[in-house]
Amino acid sequence: MRIKMKRRKLAGSLTVEMSFLMPMILFLIMGCVFAVFYYHDKNILSAAAYETAVVGSTKMREKDGVEEGTLQALYAERVRKKCILFPSGQAKIQIGKEKIEVTSSAQKGKFKVQVKRCASVTEPEKKIREKKKLEELLNGAKNNN
Repeated sequence: MRIKMKRRKLAGSLTVEMSFLMPMILFLIMGCVFAVFYYHDKNILSAAAYETAVVGSTKMREKDGVEEGTLQALYAERVRKKCILFPSGQAKIQIGKEKIEVTSSAQKGKFKVQVKRCASVTEPEKKIREKKKLEELLNGAKNNN
């Protein structure tokens, strides 16, 4: 009979200990889930901002250039229905002659995420043409000697 009493006391103490530990364990699990959602959304916003900047820098080389509204629509398409924690992300786009800068931000309650991505406006066609002209000049000079 004493053995049965001792087992009941142990089982009761285990229940008390688990009632103390379970909220902490659940808090840690929920914190990890929240962190995963946060970094998932941050990566989505970062990728969308970078893709928008790169597309803007590529379109800037075209004859008509690029408009901010076009890049805003492209950014919205990249972010649409992909974020979990921050469903409404906005982008501030600055178009310059030498670079496109996209600042993406989202906020929910006290939590905020902000990402800034830039892409230089390059003109590789000009450099390729210049290189070909130099090669032609060098080949012409070699042929004359």
